[in-house]
Amino acid sequence: MAKRARKTYSDEQRGKIIQTATAENLTALDVQKRFGVTPVTYYSWRKKMGLKGPRGRKPGSGKGRPAAAIGGGNDITAQVRAGVQAKVREVLPGIVRDEVTRYLDSLLGPGTMPKRRGRPPKNA
Repeated sequence: MAKRARKTYSDEQRGKIIQTATAENLTALDVQKRFGVTPVTYYSWRKKMGLKGPRGRKPGSGKGRPAAAIGGGNDITAQVRAGVQAKVREVLPGIVRDEVTRYLDSLLGPGTMPKRRGRPPKNA
């Protein structure tokens, strides 16, 4: 069996697919049939957007919980959550790197660590 070529989706395309799937209560298999997105990829996108629900079931069909409780509320909530998560992912590596450098400098003395390669920190 030959593998299909890998397709990349823009953030806008992902958002539209997730929004359509949520609005129409599509399962991951429905999304795969309609958009060609594998269930693993679909669930990964949902997780990154902060949307959670029982796997393999339509949103709102799990254990008496309404769809809003499973999905985390309305669309604006998911958009804000996704925006905050993206910003945290952007700045967190620099914060961790700076804190580790400060800690190592306090143990070993300033300037004993080799210089980093790559781009300079944004807050320099």
